[in-house]
Amino acid sequence: MAADPFRIRDHVADFDAIVGDIRARSLATRRTLAMEANIAYGAGPGETLDIFLPDSAGSDLPIHMFIHGGYWRMFSKEDYSCVAETITGAGAVAAIVDYSLMPTARMDVLVGQVLKAKAFLLAHADRFGATSKRFSVSGHSAGAHLATFLFHRSPAPSGVGAAFLLGGLYDLEPLQRSFLRDEIALSDEEVRRFTPMRHEHDAATRVAIMTGEQETSPFKIQANAFRDILADQGLDVRASQVADGNHMSTVRDLAVAGTAVAAALRALIANDAGEEPKRSVFL
Repeated sequence: MAADPFRIRDHVADFDAIVGDIRARSLATRRTLAMEANIAYGAGPGETLDIFLPDSAGSDLPIHMFIHGGYWRMFSKEDYSCVAETITGAGAVAAIVDYSLMPTARMDVLVGQVLKAKAFLLAHADRFGATSKRFSVSGHSAGAHLATFLFHRSPAPSGVGAAFLLGGLYDLEPLQRSFLRDEIALSDEEVRRFTPMRHEHDAATRVAIMTGEQETSPFKIQANAFRDILADQGLDVRASQVADGNHMSTVRDLAVAGTAVAAALRALIANDAGEEPKRSVFL
């Protein structure tokens, strides 16, 4: 029987080592970067985020929100604090967001939570020395999927200047035939309502879609298909692959200075802040 292309552990030999590295980096980040932890963006359980501050203080800094992956059913914001290294290194305030996990919560809850987190950050940007006029978002895997709901065409404007989508899922229907059938049991209604390819998006949002060269075929196929859909909707969108990257190494490298993934995120943030990036946003 062919390996399930969505079961990442079957395709990344050093899966546990990479996750361990990410968590160790995140612990170090929480010990070294200036931060405010567990800020409530809503009244529900788990509706919290962590804010990390760049060295440069100000009143109009860009603010960037990161949404972690884990197929909507694992990991937490603490596991991915390390991404704040790249975000703050680009001179932006980093917001690393938590959300409820499936199957205890359903997809409508998760989507509602990331929308609440965005609304909180836009309303309270000045509390962190940032401005709501320079807001961008990124996400990995399931986090990239959730990030797409932040730049829908309606209501407009979305307020999202740019989005960085790494190893994302944009068509949920194939997951009903994967190992996730037993783990999160996506319903037909959830697939219909929460497949990004079926939605209209804000033409004012610039989008960078990245996948690892060693990702399984569904991730590459979906990335290219979603790129084409967004382009048809009038968005400035590019898709690219990370040489030798897999589903887990790319998100680890998002926090590692000098890697192609980190450089792309930094450039996207710098460009959204109105600065001239040193390298192209789309590598």
